[in-house]
Amino acid sequence: MPRFSVIVPAYKVQAYLHECLESVLSQSYPDLELIAVDDCSPDACGAIIDEFAARDARVRAVHLPENQGLGRARNAGLEEATGDYLLFLDSDDTLTPDALRSIADRVKETGEPDVLVFDYARTFWSGEAQRNKVAAQLTEQGPAPFRLEDRPGLLRVIMVAWNKAYRREFVEREGFAFPPGYYEDTPWTYPVLMAAETIATLDRVCVHYRQRRQGNILGTTSRKHFDVFDQYDRVFAFVDARPELAQWRPVLFRRMVDHLATVFTKPDRLPRGTRAEFLRKARAHYRRYRIPGSTVPVRTRMRHTFVHFGVHRTFRAVQRAMSWRRSAVKLTAKLLRTLRAAVLQVHYRVQLRLPLRNRAVFAAYWGRGHSCNPGALETAFRTHAPHIRTAWIARPEHHHTIPAATRRLRPNTAAYWTALARSKYLVNNVNFDRRLVKRPGQVMIQTQHGTPLKHMGLDLQERPAAARDMDFGELLKGVDKWDHVLSPNRHTTLTWERVYPGSYTTLAYGYPRNDVFQQATSADVHRLRESLGIPQDAIALLYAPTHRDYRRTQRAHIDLDRVLRRLGPRFVVLARAHYWHEGPLAPASGRIIDVTDHPSVESLCLASDALVTDYSSLMFDYANLDRPIVIHADDWEAYEAARGTYFDLRAFPPGAVARSEDELIDIFATDHWRGSRSTQLRTAFRERFCPYDDGRAAERVVRHVVLGETDLPPVVPLADRHPVPSPAASRTRSPLATVPQPTTSQPVTDRL
Repeated sequence: MPRFSVIVPAYKVQAYLHECLESVLSQSYPDLELIAVDDCSPDACGAIIDEFAARDARVRAVHLPENQGLGRARNAGLEEATGDYLLFLDSDDTLTPDALRSIADRVKETGEPDVLVFDYARTFWSGEAQRNKVAAQLTEQGPAPFRLEDRPGLLRVIMVAWNKAYRREFVEREGFAFPPGYYEDTPWTYPVLMAAETIATLDRVCVHYRQRRQGNILGTTSRKHFDVFDQYDRVFAFVDARPELAQWRPVLFRRMVDHLATVFTKPDRLPRGTRAEFLRKARAHYRRYRIPGSTVPVRTRMRHTFVHFGVHRTFRAVQRAMSWRRSAVKLTAKLLRTLRAAVLQVHYRVQLRLPLRNRAVFAAYWGRGHSCNPGALETAFRTHAPHIRTAWIARPEHHHTIPAATRRLRPNTAAYWTALARSKYLVNNVNFDRRLVKRPGQVMIQTQHGTPLKHMGLDLQERPAAARDMDFGELLKGVDKWDHVLSPNRHTTLTWERVYPGSYTTLAYGYPRNDVFQQATSADVHRLRESLGIPQDAIALLYAPTHRDYRRTQRAHIDLDRVLRRLGPRFVVLARAHYWHEGPLAPASGRIIDVTDHPSVESLCLASDALVTDYSSLMFDYANLDRPIVIHADDWEAYEAARGTYFDLRAFPPGAVARSEDELIDIFATDHWRGSRSTQLRTAFRERFCPYDDGRAAERVVRHVVLGETDLPPVVPLADRHPVPSPAASRTRSPLATVPQPTTSQPVTDRL
């Protein structure tokens, strides 16, 4: 008896069926049977199913003699199912990698519930993915399993059969089956959730719900949309037969009215001349199932009123009026934005004629918060050149990261353009707005934001997948505005001067953001770990993968849950997604701490015991801490082909290299991650890429650029630097071997 029976009905989906079936059979949890039902499809679906059945014994092919529709095709699969749990998957959708493993773990953890509800994401032809907007209803916090009355918000999640796993014994005991006709999920999902004695949730995207350009069958014009009335009759008949479920009638009534109104308002569903008939039937259902005295939410009260009285012409007139109003509002907003932009540019041109002020304006990562090299430099400006007033450009949601002594600026406001026009110093780790005019007397410091492993700048001309729509002419116009470019090593200096050719001066002083690695103390590290919720004796791994240019959608290349299960309870993971990555790398749990939105990656580095990454430039910065680094290079060939790299990381790594998830687990299980060979590799890596990061890079930049000094603090040799050790390393040292840490007048955690 398999753990899972995955039922896939197929009809006219030959272009998508192969991907759907493969997503099931390639799951890391193999204890399954795949029941593929050919609903007498006129295309190649039946042949595709037979091909899969011939190559994999877990596939069972079911061929129906005539087309019966989605509901009855699912029933045919139910009759064949022998698994502990049932899952339904539409044949143009796919299971996400490791979905069944996560479902199996959650089912076991919550005591074999009758129903497990998991999450999904809509995926579009463009590669964009949008997670379910009410995913908060699937939180795993709180007691589990539970009953529907404990979490009624689950009824807000889309009422479909394919976002749940069902205990087969429960389904058979209750006699659940799918009815014929459209909207067949309605009389299945409501009764299932109401009848279930035990329900649990899984806060993880397990299904990719394909949004086809032509839409699904419910988007076609047909009288079959009238089936929705029969489906709700079945739902209320189920409730009427069970008096203990009477409490759900008001909820079901509201959901029914909303559903009927939605079908009515969709422009392409009902055939011409049938709208009045549909609304008359909706009115009859309204009166039949209405609960006297039940309340209706204000936001849906108008829809309920129109359905109640069946005034379809008035309903459509109001719809048209609201549509016209929305169009008018959008047009007005567009005109106002255009006018505002023009006024701001006039304001900017006026400000350009006024004298420069002894001020500095900073920004990082296209409007994000106080961070990276500009953040460290802004702090150094206030420390070493307090006569320079500083301001930081960031979107409002990032203003909380900006120090109180620094002025906050919102992009594209009058104050923003005034600061760009009249500040003497302009500091950024990317380019400013291309409309910026570099004035005589202004000094622009381009800090950059990493040591380049991947191709950058002009080298991307030969990498269209990575360059996308980059305008290289505009890129060089931006380079012409730079006065100084920061560099942490010779490799970076040579690369920047070739791929960003310009008349700027390279300041090989180190990266200011890495100063904190030499200044932090063990007390700072302890406070950071405590604030992140890292257990005292845990080994904290910072997992920070980079962006993949060759992928339309980004995903974690490591199943963090599986890794932690294999490594045991002493390990925790700080999971930080790339800033272009949508959403977290994995659902947060007791041992996976989502730190994607943490404002300071330097703090995360200090709090961790080791770094796990692939090709992120963070490895070059992290090496300054002299802590273990493990490279997970499972797709090096694809990454190198799409993006291009300046050297083979596998031949010159900062530590152990894993070429698969199993190798990664083995590296930590055997302690190879902090063994002598890993230390040797890290030492050579530090000598090449960390020559200047001695803790005084920001000070050198300010003294040279702002104060005009030439006698700058000398660089401390690598052998004389003593970065704060990680907690794991400290526990293995004797007290006599502890190196004293430098003290500062301000706690490092405050400056981060």
